[in-house]
Amino acid sequence: MSNENNRHVVPNSGRGGWDVVAPDATRASSHHNTQAEAQAAARAIVHNQGGGEVVTRDRRRRVTSTQSQPRPVHSARARR
Repeated sequence: MSNENNRHVVPNSGRGGWDVVAPDATRASSHHNTQAEAQAAARAIVHNQGGGEVVTRDRRRRVTSTQSQPRPVHSARARR
């Protein structure tokens, strides 16, 4: 799925820790001390942007997991 809402969780070799990065971005969306914190932040960003995919990479830049975040469902009752 090619979507500007997708985020990648990648290690930051310069600062240590983990970055949340949009594909083709020059800057990180956010920086975190642990991979778990970065994954949670990436899921929140993707959810808030309307759905997409979170891709986690290891220190060798290999994909270790992908997680789809569905588009949020808004009920008709909530719109009233």
